[in-house]
Amino acid sequence: MSTNASRKNHRGVIVPMVTPLTPRGELDQPAVERLVEFFWKGGVHGVFVLGTTGEGSSVPPLMREWLVRIVADCARGRLLVYAGISNDSARDSAATGNRYFRRGVDAVVAHAPGGYERHPEQSAQYFAEVARQLDGELIIYNMPLTTNVSLPVEVCGEIARKPRVIGIKDSENDAERLEALLQRVGGEESFSVFVGSGALMASGLLRGARGIVPSVGNLAPALCRRLYDCAVQADSQGTEALHRRFMDLAQVYQKGRTLEQSLAALKGAMACLGLCGPDVFPPLTPTAAAERAALAAELTRLGLPELGAHADQYPASVRAEHGWRLRGEAGG
Repeated sequence: MSTNASRKNHRGVIVPMVTPLTPRGELDQPAVERLVEFFWKGGVHGVFVLGTTGEGSSVPPLMREWLVRIVADCARGRLLVYAGISNDSARDSAATGNRYFRRGVDAVVAHAPGGYERHPEQSAQYFAEVARQLDGELIIYNMPLTTNVSLPVEVCGEIARKPRVIGIKDSENDAERLEALLQRVGGEESFSVFVGSGALMASGLLRGARGIVPSVGNLAPALCRRLYDCAVQADSQGTEALHRRFMDLAQVYQKGRTLEQSLAALKGAMACLGLCGPDVFPPLTPTAAAERAALAAELTRLGLPELGAHADQYPASVRAEHGWRLRGEAGG
């Protein structure tokens, strides 16, 4: 049994935020602030910066520090803030995490070191060493698609007992593994399982996962919150219906694309809604105008923003372009 006792409620919808850029490759601070407000108005519980969706490994060190500070300041206790700290050096990961804690983040997130092949026990030792040096709480991140390391369920159970380790974000698209993981650690009061694979989010929540980390939340945070609420209420029919809509939206930027291409397409879709620009970090390449036009058509077909129910979360220029009106506006 885990002996960790978090003072925070690590559960719910945690949006893995993209990292908005200007065309010159600088951090777009107004877009960062706009996104945090967008997520909060959508009812989500937290925001995760510098993860895979946030192109964390490509963000320059000084920009990472700035991004963390801006998001923590904007969240102001309304949202929990999580920040990626992954580095092959446990000492460097912990030092980064401790700087982020001083900036105001609530927990840090680390995946297994990449590079050469490691035995799972070595990954467990790495996480234990990172946690030992941290001044705050750690969530481990299982992401085989980018690390080439799949953390066995037994190892996850071992790591869950380490001090300051309070959860796992599991992005492996394996239903049997997720079921085994939930059976192993899902009942721990002080350890939260967050589902990172979109296809498994509905079933994971219904089977006891504490939360989800959906990239779709960058486009439709309110939809993700409704999905979570339905699952918590054990409304399986409602959950599955919302999950179908959720997956339709995910397919807009994921279908037929590699992970890297989908990250650029997600920013392209967000650009269509005026949330941020389409610019990405090299070696990724941004979507072209024709691709963004196709993305916009798909978003319109799916009725964003939420069939007008959350139009206030979008810039006035975007509302005008799509004909979305607020109460009190001409024609509204």
